[in-house]
Amino acid sequence: MTAPDTDRLAELIRCKWSCLVQIRDMGSRQLELIQTGAMSELLDLLATKQHMLVQLQQIERQLDPFRGEAADKRRWRSVQQRQECAAQCAACESLLAEIMAMEKQSEQELIRRRDEAAARLEGMHARSQARGAYLAEPRIGVGQLDLVSDT
Repeated sequence: MTAPDTDRLAELIRCKWSCLVQIRDMGSRQLELIQTGAMSELLDLLATKQHMLVQLQQIERQLDPFRGEAADKRRWRSVQQRQECAAQCAACESLLAEIMAMEKQSEQELIRRRDEAAARLEGMHARSQARGAYLAEPRIGVGQLDLVSDT
């Protein structure tokens, strides 16, 4: 592999890192929006985040040709460039783990909020049914004559 090839690899790793930083930051905002119940803003953020995920997939596809190569066969312009690229690659892995943890936390928070909303709706439905049954039941002695009794 020539130095221009490793320059391209280093650039792709930088792009991947930048994309992951943005996705992580959106993930933090996503969790805040879920916790505050700002669902309209959340949907807007998720649409933007989807574009970033597509961009990340494109970067990953561009990285595919480098995956099968032996790292020791790559020719770097300098040891420093190789070390910087390796460090940024490790940072990408760390960011990815952080993003996955945030996604799991966001999912759990959404499930909790969904369950709370379902419980509130169930309570409202039960109260509505009870009220409907109470209003539908004829009440003797209140505006009606009892013509069946012997007294």
